Amino acid sequence: MAFSRRRKLRELPINSLIPNMLTTLALCAGLTAVRFALEERWEMAVAAILAAGVLDGLDGRMARLLKGSTKFGAELDSLSDFVSFGVAPALVLYLWTLDSGLGSFGWIIALVYTVSCGLRLARFNTMLEEDVPAWESRYFTGIAAPGGASISLLFMVVSFYSDLEIFTSGILNAGWLLFMAFLMASRIPTFSIKRVRIPRKFIMPVLILVGGLAAVMASYPWELLTGVAIVYLSTIPFAVATHKRLEREEARKAQMASDDVVDINKSEQEK
Repeated sequence: MAFSRRRKLRELPINSLIPNMLTTLALCAGLTAVRFALEERWEMAVAAILAAGVLDGLDGRMARLLKGSTKFGAELDSLSDFVSFGVAPALVLYLWTLDSGLGSFGWIIALVYTVSCGLRLARFNTMLEEDVPAWESRYFTGIAAPGGASISLLFMVVSFYSDLEIFTSGILNAGWLLFMAFLMASRIPTFSIKRVRIPRKFIMPVLILVGGLAAVMASYPWELLTGVAIVYLSTIPFAVATHKRLEREEARKAQMASDDVVDINKSEQEK
């Protein structure tokens, strides 16, 4: 009987392993991007990091859908994010232009970016345990690691379809990488796509839009990715403005609740 119980404990349904499988694939994709960079296959390196981002977005949703969220999976996800979105993009850009353009200074820039990504992920993990208002779930604190990694490669992506040498400049890419490091490590609020809700009347137009984007992706993938990055960056000022407005409303509600408590205490004392 004891042997039978131990055997059942060791066996897990395959569904519970699917999220961890996706996370592992994301980790492999991030590391493979470094290999492509060493072979100077730059387009494949960018594609591998983007694939890691897609897999990273799927693993959490699959975990919630299959009710397979575990502490082990959360730790694995953090490790995968650090490698795929912190280490891999920095190494890809270093091998592409920072090394030849800036030498040791380029390596310092790559390290700053990687450390900033690690700090951002550590802060994200600690904030999961904090009690915050429900509206805070609509925002990330700082740009998310997958987004930061993808947008940090923006000028490399542009160079795939543009002949302008400025986009391969080590100085330009170093400055951009530092900017992305700042956005990830900062406390600037950015919109969380995970909490976006589509009204029923817009479902069909959204599906048509997705189909159109898929067609554009097949013909002009790098131009489309450039446009998506620019649109995402342009939403940050709106995220900051709406976040400040909600903060003011939350503070006003807290003040009103505090005033009500004071009034109740005064009335009780007068009695």
